[in-house]
Amino acid sequence: MKNRIITISREFGSGGRTVGREVAAKLGIPCYDHELIDKIAEESGFTREYIAERGEYASHGSWLASALSDRDYYGHSNQDELWKFQRKVILELAEKGPCVIVGRCADYILKDKQDCLSVFIHSDLEKRAQRIVEQYGERPETPQKRLKDKDKRRAAYYQFYTERKWGAVQNYDITLNSGSLGIEKCVEILASLY
Repeated sequence: MKNRIITISREFGSGGRTVGREVAAKLGIPCYDHELIDKIAEESGFTREYIAERGEYASHGSWLASALSDRDYYGHSNQDELWKFQRKVILELAEKGPCVIVGRCADYILKDKQDCLSVFIHSDLEKRAQRIVEQYGERPETPQKRLKDKDKRRAAYYQFYTERKWGAVQNYDITLNSGSLGIEKCVEILASLY
């Protein structure tokens, strides 16, 4: 069956967002990344900043402690409400037409869709550190700490809401090492699989 949707999960600094945007541009289909944040904000009433920070990352500190302490009498939290809106928006976008969706557990949310290609982009720590220094202006003294923190928070969030291990190859149709393949080759491979 032809793939209509591509979901891209990625390690922080691996270039997954760039790969997603370039694949979408090459295929002439929409890419939802920051645009997804805007759509979730419209639906939910949560601020864009809250969604950007809490829509795919566990909060700082202990994720489990934070997730449990933030719950109301019925066991619900703002994070749970955000998850519901995020899931709803991703499902609607997938039904609307072909697209690339970056992050936000889209691979899990769309796991039962036959026409969805789920991708994980990764790279070694040194290449990711170099990338965030060059691309995001991170200070050269601290990028590894930031990378590890972001990845740890993504992994905790992913595991909490999906009950699966983030980055485990069994969860994806394909994993690509952008550090060894390069961004352009990753784009070429995904466009050809589409």
